[in-house]
Amino acid sequence: MVKRSETSGRLDDAARAGWLYYVAGRTQDEIASSMGISRQSAQRLVSLAVAERLIKVRLDHPIAACLELANAVREKYGLRQVDIVPSDPGAGAATVGIAEAAAAEIERWLKKTDPIVLAVGTGRTLKAAVDQLPAIECINHRIVSLTGNIAPDGSAAYYNVIFSMADAVKARHFPMPLPVLVTSAEERETLHAQQLVRSTLDMSAQADVTFVGIGELGIDGPLCVDGFLEKGEMMELMDNGAVGEICGWIFDSEGRLLDNPINERVASAPLPSRDTSVVIGIGKGKRKMKAIKAAVTGHQINGLITDEEVAEYLLT
Repeated sequence: MVKRSETSGRLDDAARAGWLYYVAGRTQDEIASSMGISRQSAQRLVSLAVAERLIKVRLDHPIAACLELANAVREKYGLRQVDIVPSDPGAGAATVGIAEAAAAEIERWLKKTDPIVLAVGTGRTLKAAVDQLPAIECINHRIVSLTGNIAPDGSAAYYNVIFSMADAVKARHFPMPLPVLVTSAEERETLHAQQLVRSTLDMSAQADVTFVGIGELGIDGPLCVDGFLEKGEMMELMDNGAVGEICGWIFDSEGRLLDNPINERVASAPLPSRDTSVVIGIGKGKRKMKAIKAAVTGHQINGLITDEEVAEYLLT
């Protein structure tokens, strides 16, 4: 897979800074804070946007329309940040575009100088994003998994991303040594009481930023395809109003976690508090629209990376 080029990434950052400065009317200090960079870097990016002729009467870059949509979605749902990538009608379920955007945001956090805790969920799109990361040395940071790394047959869960991150990111990594789903609420309590698991759960609750995939439900959804739920269990969930899941936690159309036997068996860590952590959901495409809308409506997440098609759906 081709990684996001440094030149393309810098022009995207310049376009973002240019839009924030010339269209949204943000100061350079505000741009620096929003993008997680120094004021001097923000100033250089704004200058680069002018030098590359991205700035005319309007921002002459494909990302401009996406920035307008992102601002509208952010304001409508009270999110802390939103990143919208252009939709590709022919891409279908491909992760091209959104994976690069997610990788750029993960990289932005990992390049912070102050130590952070970065939590990760699981999923195809998130794994594709991690595969885009360049080699980064950030030994002061900690990366912790919210989800178990054991599949139903006892093998390593393929879309658990923390081991993929370990290949590229030189930071301390803390996997969740559990299955994704256990057999009962009692078993979950027993496993969560173990010291090794307890310390991982405590660390995940302190995450400064969290990246999670947003899963749709259905017999062709991830929980069924990957063997975590039987088709009958999935259909019963949907009959009871379930529309999506994050790290196995299942929620309804208002983003409320369902009180049901499946959620009682989820061994994943709870999502970190949205008051203290930036929890960024990643997902795109028609199949995920209802799940994404529920997640932002119910504030399961307070940040979003998606595409234009989903953004327009969220604004209807």
